[in-house]
Amino acid sequence: DVCSSDLAAMDTESFRVNRTFGLTPESMAWFWDHYLPAGTDRTDPYISPLRSTNLAGLPPAYVVTAECDPLRDEGNAYAAALRAAGIEVDHECFAGQIHTFFVNAHAFPEGMRAVETAAAHLRRAFNTAS
Repeated sequence: DVCSSDLAAMDTESFRVNRTFGLTPESMAWFWDHYLPAGTDRTDPYISPLRSTNLAGLPPAYVVTAECDPLRDEGNAYAAALRAAGIEVDHECFAGQIHTFFVNAHAFPEGMRAVETAAAHLRRAFNTAS
């Protein structure tokens, strides 16, 4: 079972309903297995920041999620957890978009908008001219 306890939970509603948009439970298991060696505690907050009990002191964040992404609910929850910890958060969940819309911005107008917004946040964070 690719959703076994040795993997990241993969148990959110968005993971259940968005299984056919490229990022499947099988591919997520493959990514986890290549990201972390066997035996690594995948619940460690340094690996899964949403599992942290203290997010205070983190820098401002721009969190991008996509409606049709299996990871949407985790991203939305992370943005909410940051906000609850007093972190300045700009969070956008892009309607109708899939997991790869950001990295394929050339093919997705909303992806380009997300990339441009992220770049603007970085420019402000690094205090550089636009």
